[in-house]
Amino acid sequence: MSEYPEIKLYVGGDWVQTSEKLPILNPATEEEIGRLPVAEQSHMDDALAAAQEGFKVWSQTSPMERARVILKAAQLMRERQEEIARSITLELGKPIRQSRLEVIRGCEFFEWDAAEGQRLYGRVIPSAPGIRYMVVRQPIGNVAAFSPWNFPMSQPARKIAGALASGCSVIIKPAEETPAGAVHIVRAFVDAGLPPGVLNVLFGRPADISSYLIPRDEIRLVAFTGSTVVGRQLTTLASENMTPVLMELGGHAPVIVCDDVDPAVAGVTSAIRKMRNSGQVCTSPTRFFIHEQHHEPFTESFVERVLATKVGDGLDEQTDMGPVAHEGRLAALQNFVDDAVKRGGKLLTGGSRKANKGFFFEPTVLSGVPDDALIMREEPFGPVAVLNPISSLDEGIEKANSVPYGLAAYAFTHSAANVDRLVDGVEAGNLSINTLEASLPETPFGGVKSSGYGREGGDEGLHHYTVVKNVSHSMTIV
Repeated sequence: MSEYPEIKLYVGGDWVQTSEKLPILNPATEEEIGRLPVAEQSHMDDALAAAQEGFKVWSQTSPMERARVILKAAQLMRERQEEIARSITLELGKPIRQSRLEVIRGCEFFEWDAAEGQRLYGRVIPSAPGIRYMVVRQPIGNVAAFSPWNFPMSQPARKIAGALASGCSVIIKPAEETPAGAVHIVRAFVDAGLPPGVLNVLFGRPADISSYLIPRDEIRLVAFTGSTVVGRQLTTLASENMTPVLMELGGHAPVIVCDDVDPAVAGVTSAIRKMRNSGQVCTSPTRFFIHEQHHEPFTESFVERVLATKVGDGLDEQTDMGPVAHEGRLAALQNFVDDAVKRGGKLLTGGSRKANKGFFFEPTVLSGVPDDALIMREEPFGPVAVLNPISSLDEGIEKANSVPYGLAAYAFTHSAANVDRLVDGVEAGNLSINTLEASLPETPFGGVKSSGYGREGGDEGLHHYTVVKNVSHSMTIV
């Protein structure tokens, strides 16, 4: 079994080391497992130049050939699933079983987009005799992509897949806490025969890289997944150069539990999904609004399943939940819990750091939390859930919409009338009913309100990586 990979920049087809390096920690043990190279301005300049040259080659490569390379790389990543998954678990603490699934999900993004890249159809507009109007989609150019730490392989994969399938070149800056996923992706593409310069990877301090790359004329699209605060900053920076953006930002997902479902079944399903990846998921269900008739049995079922969650080192096959990503998350989560209790919320289980070594936080359940509590207004991004009663579906929808975020929302109901009201009334880019799965390669994913702009995945996913050109062709000179 391979150990944690050596982390290097990848620029213009070459692996590059730097003079400055930062420690990479295993959050389960707090031990250093690697060193992160910090890109200097010269590396960014080299990446921009390489991406320009790579775009000239890749944009003129046929969609079928592009798909062949992407699918070959995806196959290699599938074959290397265990090696990649181990790296993810070492740097993030995620249970190894979840890391294996993440590798497959990342491969599915590549496979879907590779096929979609061959279906970026234009159209012919009906016209008068002797003239033709054609609409074509062409790759937008060089993409500056920024991916977060919570999904080290599948988040970079989503950005890289969209760019490459559309014929763009890409410079990606993965999270400094979890860099190995991107390194494994590059290795697969090198072995699959991707031309130099088409894919470039920079590591380092996020603000230094974004503030230098985004204003450059060579960058034609900024694709970012992360917090709303940072997303607004990057959007402002891009707007100064009229550069389009694709923003998948924060959420605060509500779950509405109606009075026509089995509360015990819904409670178990909800508890399992809430603790996935230690709650560090932008679509993680957090604010549960349960019909008052079902609040007690739902809560009993939810808490019982949470108490059964095995917390520990992600390399243990039996672990259900690992640590949070870094020490700062512990203090943030404690603040959310303390504030909720101070304002009158009831702590049902958990509520504090677990163990003195490793960044473990107890699976935590709160109930009866008032609307003005911090956790009701901001996503805790951790293993903390709030279970509050509601008297009606209308009240649930109102509370679901009460925050400025609208990425994912969920509901449990068997009533067609309820579904109709939920579809019309809930403000979210993704609404899932009787399932807590919000994102698939074949479906469009993105938010409304402060949760971002644009969509990834589905038929819509590649459109942001292209520009629309209208061609008017007269058969005679007029």
